[in-house]
Amino acid sequence: MLVTVVIERLLSARDKQSLLNKLNMVIGAFFSEVGTHLLRKMSNLDPAVEELRGNLVMKGDWTDKEFDKAMDGMKNHRYEVAVQRSDLKDIREFLTKKREFLLGLLENPNLLEHESFTELLWAVFHFAEELDARTDLLTIPQSDLEHLTNDAKRAYSLLAREWLSHLRHLKNNYPYLFSLAARTNPFNPSAVPEVSGP
Repeated sequence: MLVTVVIERLLSARDKQSLLNKLNMVIGAFFSEVGTHLLRKMSNLDPAVEELRGNLVMKGDWTDKEFDKAMDGMKNHRYEVAVQRSDLKDIREFLTKKREFLLGLLENPNLLEHESFTELLWAVFHFAEELDARTDLLTIPQSDLEHLTNDAKRAYSLLAREWLSHLRHLKNNYPYLFSLAARTNPFNPSAVPEVSGP
């Protein structure tokens, strides 16, 4: 009886770890395909982004302490976006191209196991739907611009925190993937994918 219980627990733990690995692969695909680019667009519209940037220029030797400090900065940041109508048009064009990809992620039942990422996905998808519902974003009234700005802020704040959590996962488990993510950091205006220096 005891042996059976131990074996069941080991199998359950192994299954859970396997599911988490799969979820992290899905999250990685999201950031490669949509998240990093969208986060770059959003952070460029944040008038207070410099407050975040100071803690987010990362190197390959980042420690848990540095991640904790950056996450505290993320949690305390007041996410604002100075969105213009033309910005919304540009974001809509980008998200429209990624619609099928986002729908595919939403259809993945395993994502329910990762609440914060599911919340992010719904926020991004809702923002995309709101943008898509407008015929002409360049002529929307100020009240509607403010409504869409709130949707953008929600997506931006969730995106930023989930991005940093994902980078911590990469740093601890896949240093070579973390290296590229750090070199293409959406908060670093001088980030380049090429490896430079000694």
